[in-house]
Amino acid sequence: MSLILHALAASDPGLVRSNNEDVAFAGSRLVAVADGMGGAPAGEVASDIVIRALAPVEHAGTDAEPLAALVDAIDTANRRIRETTDADPETEGMGTTVTAVLLHRDRLVLAHVGDSRGYLLRAGTLRQLTRDDTYVQALVDQGGLTPAEARRHPQRSLVTRAVQGSPLHPATIALTAEPGDRLLLCSDGLSDVVADEAIGQVLGTQPDRGQCAKELIMLAQQAGAPDNVTLVVADVVEAGTADPR
Repeated sequence: MSLILHALAASDPGLVRSNNEDVAFAGSRLVAVADGMGGAPAGEVASDIVIRALAPVEHAGTDAEPLAALVDAIDTANRRIRETTDADPETEGMGTTVTAVLLHRDRLVLAHVGDSRGYLLRAGTLRQLTRDDTYVQALVDQGGLTPAEARRHPQRSLVTRAVQGSPLHPATIALTAEPGDRLLLCSDGLSDVVADEAIGQVLGTQPDRGQCAKELIMLAQQAGAPDNVTLVVADVVEAGTADPR
């Protein structure tokens, strides 16, 4: 059985920021979200660099080791960001999160840096695949904050790891893909303001990916949307299955 992704990306600047530093990629094998930081235009540059480095993985041969392909692409982006900041001191400090998933035969492999999240909805159950690289998540891990308190913490967006030119080892996982799986990758503009329960409800009840994305962005807007909101919704299907969007 051959599997592919039917994927759709959507992005909204939110209700506060005038620029959008997020970039997404939605292919038939690769999906990714990057959330730039460092201020305009540097954040936009960093997120664009990492997505451009990842995009060729979509067309890499199936003989390539998938996790290595993702990590190598992120390493390439990391090096290009360092080269950019070396050439232009005004971009010093720019960086980006990245969460990328590659479907390789019957496996889903994921590489992650920062606080853009990856979720898997399978058989009606939502699972967060990534761990946030943030100050408040470290406090949660240590027992100093509850997840609910972390959601309201004023430093909830303080990222402890990013792709910004320094030595880096992305977190990686791999799992078996199943037809009917639904993936959501999103920037923290969604996950910081919309609870997982609400995210899972939309993912599980709205089969149309475009409408699903609209409803998730609407939930972020109803919560104030203080940041850019970017997401990819991707369904695992058997190759040859018609895409109703």
